[in-house]
Amino acid sequence: MMQNIFQYRTDFLLGLLFTFFLLFSPNSVFSQNEVQLDRIVAVVDGEIILFSEVNALVYNILQQQNQKPTDSLVRQYYNNALQELVNQKVLYSHAERDTTIKVSDDRVNQELDRRMRGLIDQVGGEDRFEMEYGKSILQAKNDFRENVRQQIKANEFQDKKLSQIKISPREVERWFKQIPQDSLPTLPETVRMSHIVRLPDIPTTARDEARRIATALRDSILTGRSKLENLARRYTDDPGSRNTGGRGRAKLSQLVPEFGAVASSLAPGGISQVFESQFGMHVMRVNSLQGEMLDYSHILIKINDRNANPANAIAFLKTLRDSINTRKVTFEALAKRHSQDPQSASLGGAVINFQTGSRDLALESLNPRWRVTLNKMAPDQLSEPLETELLDGRKAWHIVWLQKRSGAHTVNLRDDYQIIEQQALNDKKAQVMSEWLERLRQGVYIKINEVSP
Repeated sequence: MMQNIFQYRTDFLLGLLFTFFLLFSPNSVFSQNEVQLDRIVAVVDGEIILFSEVNALVYNILQQQNQKPTDSLVRQYYNNALQELVNQKVLYSHAERDTTIKVSDDRVNQELDRRMRGLIDQVGGEDRFEMEYGKSILQAKNDFRENVRQQIKANEFQDKKLSQIKISPREVERWFKQIPQDSLPTLPETVRMSHIVRLPDIPTTARDEARRIATALRDSILTGRSKLENLARRYTDDPGSRNTGGRGRAKLSQLVPEFGAVASSLAPGGISQVFESQFGMHVMRVNSLQGEMLDYSHILIKINDRNANPANAIAFLKTLRDSINTRKVTFEALAKRHSQDPQSASLGGAVINFQTGSRDLALESLNPRWRVTLNKMAPDQLSEPLETELLDGRKAWHIVWLQKRSGAHTVNLRDDYQIIEQQALNDKKAQVMSEWLERLRQGVYIKINEVSP
């Protein structure tokens, strides 16, 4: 059930582009002579692949696996890396011939911004980025814009093929039976749960203090004493945008209602009044709004909840718990109506792994407070009101419903069908993609030069 490190998907190559910066950084694994002596190692339908690109992919994989880049490992991965880059160019070549695939400038810009934000965060801010790499953010984006466009287009072409691949229950069973019994992995103990969240009452003084700070920052921006970006780096309580000077991009529909409403009412360049959301007090500038896509900069000042009073939240949760236990209403209905955790409320209180979409969560991966609570509960039991902390760091209280507990066990079709189905489908896609790429390569000019890594 292990997959090769070089996946049939090319999505990760979008991230690879930015590792090329490492070729020229002070801590580069390549010497200046190696950079200057860069060679063409392959040509695919007129598109070239450089020796440095292949090496960048190899070192990126080694870094992800936390392996030391020895000569033997580099040689071992070099040919696979080269073939992966050739395949990406082959996909792009065929995507260019597909007139149904369109990639807008907005989409390219969004992907560039996303990747640049990740790299800027990694090196410690825009100033640090420009100092280390000797080029402005704008120059960097211009350097990589065409490559990103090509790879998005290649992925679109590939996705059209992948979306057609399905798997039947019989295929899943046949795939699973091919795995030797002594090779089957052991899955950890998992739980399935839901909760209803209520926030404690915040003192008026704490809310007023946050508004006062946000207002002072806004005044400083409006009078020209300070730039929003500089203030965001120093004062914002939003860790996700601190290193980018408060800048972000998102669809209006993805934003909390208060944020989206203010953004929709501002002209580009306008500075908002101080406004409150579930996260705290905001000052926002709209950089651009094209359709649903918002480019903005903001400063967040969280409301100090250290002295929050949980009495009303606890009392309300006890009332809800009594209603559920007397079976007057369902847990899901009350969670949708009354839970103050927007992520789970829309799901009827269900707690999920947002990376995988799975409801079955490994107990050992949960935070200690969750584990203590769940270890005392039996399936279908409802907890008393308990203190918790939301993903955004806010203190809250909740009641927890433990719906299912599965002990550690060897993976099997009865208990783990969805996991097995996904792995079997991934293997089928990999096989189909491998055969498909071989056919695609026959319709494209490919010349590979023999070069020792």
